Amino acid sequence: MILFVLSAIHSTGQSSNATFRGLVTDQHGNPLDMVNIGLKDYPLGTSSNREGKFLLRIPADKEIVIIFSSLGYESVSDTINASAEENVYREITLNSTNLQLAEVVVTEQRRRSGNVTRLDPKFTGVMPDAATGGVEALIKTLPGVSSNNELSSQYTVRGGNFDENMVYVNDIEIYRPFLIRAGQQEGLSFINSDMVSTIEFSSGGFSAKYGDKMSSVLDIKYRKPSQFRGSASMSLLGATAHFEDVALKGKLSHISGIRYKTNRYMLGGLDEKGNYNPQFVDFQTYITYQFSEKFNISFLGNAAQNQYQFIPQTRKTTFGTWQNPLNTTIFFEGQEIDDFKTYLGALSANYHPNLNLNLKFSASAFKTSEKETYDILGQYYLNQLERNMSSEEFGDSILNLGVGSFLNHARNTLNAHVFSFSHRGAFNSENHLVNWGLKFQHEKFESKINEWIYRDSTGYSLPYSDSEVLLYYTLNSANKISSNRLTGFVQDTWSLPVSSGDLYLNGGVRFNYWDFNDELLISPRASVSFYPAWKHKMSFSLSAGMYHQSPFFKELKTRDGSINYNSKAQRSFQIVAGSDLLFTAWDRPFRFTTEAYYKWLSRLVPYQIDNVQIRYLADQEAKGYATGIDMKINGEFVSGVQSWASLSLLETKENIFNDGHGYIPRPTDQWVNFSLFFQDYLPGNPSWKMHLSGFYGARLPTGPPNSERYEDVFRMPPYRRIDLGFSKVLISAARPVKHNFLRHVNDMSLSLEVFNLLNIKNTISYFWVSSIYGDQFAVPNYLTDRKFNLKLTVKF
Repeated sequence: MILFVLSAIHSTGQSSNATFRGLVTDQHGNPLDMVNIGLKDYPLGTSSNREGKFLLRIPADKEIVIIFSSLGYESVSDTINASAEENVYREITLNSTNLQLAEVVVTEQRRRSGNVTRLDPKFTGVMPDAATGGVEALIKTLPGVSSNNELSSQYTVRGGNFDENMVYVNDIEIYRPFLIRAGQQEGLSFINSDMVSTIEFSSGGFSAKYGDKMSSVLDIKYRKPSQFRGSASMSLLGATAHFEDVALKGKLSHISGIRYKTNRYMLGGLDEKGNYNPQFVDFQTYITYQFSEKFNISFLGNAAQNQYQFIPQTRKTTFGTWQNPLNTTIFFEGQEIDDFKTYLGALSANYHPNLNLNLKFSASAFKTSEKETYDILGQYYLNQLERNMSSEEFGDSILNLGVGSFLNHARNTLNAHVFSFSHRGAFNSENHLVNWGLKFQHEKFESKINEWIYRDSTGYSLPYSDSEVLLYYTLNSANKISSNRLTGFVQDTWSLPVSSGDLYLNGGVRFNYWDFNDELLISPRASVSFYPAWKHKMSFSLSAGMYHQSPFFKELKTRDGSINYNSKAQRSFQIVAGSDLLFTAWDRPFRFTTEAYYKWLSRLVPYQIDNVQIRYLADQEAKGYATGIDMKINGEFVSGVQSWASLSLLETKENIFNDGHGYIPRPTDQWVNFSLFFQDYLPGNPSWKMHLSGFYGARLPTGPPNSERYEDVFRMPPYRRIDLGFSKVLISAARPVKHNFLRHVNDMSLSLEVFNLLNIKNTISYFWVSSIYGDQFAVPNYLTDRKFNLKLTVKF
């Protein structure tokens, strides 16, 4: 079975094994699928299939505790001591439970698998989040991950930028639109949390099978249904629906979802007032046909359209300090219209001739068509405010510092196609699990950029001239790129029996060839994990390796819009050391995780960030480093429900060659980052629940537009935010409703969410006002204020 090959990565290499198989049913004898089956204190596990059956290779000649768990059912444990190559069969019955919280305990008792963390996808349904929701909201609470923009699903990891994160769905790499400038344009992320089966995330030090980017990997699997199910949700921010079913005697299965999102309600709280009309919609489907027990084919499809229209009217922003309070008022004319269409189709064939071998072949096609157009005229006043609290004019304008105007214009288009053909395989023997892969990819980009800014700042046209009218900024370019890549990897995972515990090793190598710059890259990687046989359960891990990130498209573009054909891959040598401690407090399970890392960076392409837009300086090169420590504690702070807190300390700097300024902070140099996710419920009535997420991110460096990188030494205020959610379970398996209209509903809940509970004005970027005398005023662009959201979720 495929499940065995995929789950046995850490079981291989034991001196002797046995086979454990069986059937899982509910109290009525119905088979249960996707039941978690894990070995306590061992990094082994699998799940039951649609028929409730499972198979797992387990260590022989040892007393093994196996735990069966599923959300909504009481956990069951079984103890087995099997001899070498013995076949053990069990029939397990799970009884439904009222709390629906049993799975949490099992997850926390399992060992982490190297540098990859497995997350429970059920948390995505309860995570309060203003705009993105789902998987990305969960990822943002993890150690090493930072996000200072609740309107965006993007995040940075350990000093890297947005483009250094990989996302896979069913082994297919996912791409984002390229022209997006701000979080309010971004719309839906690719991942549909209603369809997710497993979530695995690594913030660094990952193995050779996980691609060629320098920061992180998010590995998502969509589930294969076993029966008819569905869900729907509605809120002030949009609506979602999904359904799944099987046909043809179980051979054909499909799961599909449609989502609609509009953040007009959230954007209404921005300082920039006007008519916001964002419309984001997508449809996804995952279809599988099982020809036999050994062969199946699957199709993953996605079609998305993000439309953003904005007609600004006025903006009033108060900023400055107590000693020098300022205010700006801007009157607008014009509008912005953006249209981003993306499509993805992937066809895969899986063949597993026996339990030890799995072969997968995939073909995928990605297309994006993007348009960005705007003509916006703004006329503004810059005023000083009265700061004397005893004055009747306190807070009013007392001195006009200047008036100005600007005109922003853009006609930008981008069309991109990415085609790929790949093969992945896994072979499991008594002592080794070997994974390999090979991928050919063809890329084609066509881009046209025509944008300029005219600025009459505090009475003078910038740049200043007494003889002609000059533009403050202009960019006009047209580029076409067509290229091919060939990538591959091979890695081996095995265990070494030691008398004082368990030792697991992983070693592999990647290669990457790109014909655009005729560059061949070799990336060796290795890791070791040790689980000592101590009374207090601890584990230690160490990983090291090379990570080469070839330019994709944006990294090739210089400031004047031309292409740097000599650009080479950015390089990162990483070493990560970590430890895990499992302990019990208040008779409840907890885990404390720590990872320290150092990344030496070379051949870097410097960049600047404005909101979520990254502008690369492809004609420059830098070296740098990132170092820090990440800590996380999670467990049952409240009995029966899991919560966690993460703390990260980071320093990342770079030295741009020949600029004469030495090491300077990188745009992601965020010294401290803290995140929290906390759950609670009403004692005696767990149908009333509370969910809270909190974030603190230290000040990030920034600078004036069109400046040199070494000028980006001004730091924005820290990011602080708390989101709070309350929910009431109206219908559940333990609280059924016999009304004819609701008889098919398995679960119904109503949630009230409070975004930005403390109503903190967080800054995402700046509008810079300049004078002829060289004075510059940074007018902050604030994020969303406090908002309330009502959400109804139904599952059937």
